[in-house]
Amino acid sequence: MLENILNQLKQTLQLQAFTLFKIPILFLVQPKIIRVDQKYCEVMIPLNFLTKNHVGSMYFGVLAMGADLAGGTFVLDAIKRSGKKVGFIFKDFTADFLKRPEDNVHFICEEGDKVKKVIQQTIRTKKRANTTVNISATTPDLSGSEPVAKFTLTISVKVQ
Repeated sequence: MLENILNQLKQTLQLQAFTLFKIPILFLVQPKIIRVDQKYCEVMIPLNFLTKNHVGSMYFGVLAMGADLAGGTFVLDAIKRSGKKVGFIFKDFTADFLKRPEDNVHFICEEGDKVKKVIQQTIRTKKRANTTVNISATTPDLSGSEPVAKFTLTISVKVQ
């Protein structure tokens, strides 16, 4: 249990350092890693003064950031595990907003196998490769595992 908490803290601090120096706007929303492994990634963004819109729910731009972080954290972790220098971008992004997210939002991606395969493919072929990942956003304290939004992102990777 303590090991899991320390690992979660370490991963959150790594994410915050990355966002502070590479994408400062993401740092401002104070994301937190709940869990990341080879198949599952969960990132939480708190609902607060900076992330709320005028009706008291999470601003859709912040929801997009959360989806980016869940997919991007997964990709960064898979690249790190590969030991190779691989660059990535998001090629496209779709969103379905289902309910107003009126609490902290958890962004969940369970497609680590797809991410790992596309990274292996670009390492093997030395060519750009793409895959799509699905991300679900929930407000566990209000609506359990019922999604408030769903996202599909195309990740494009290439060995550098």
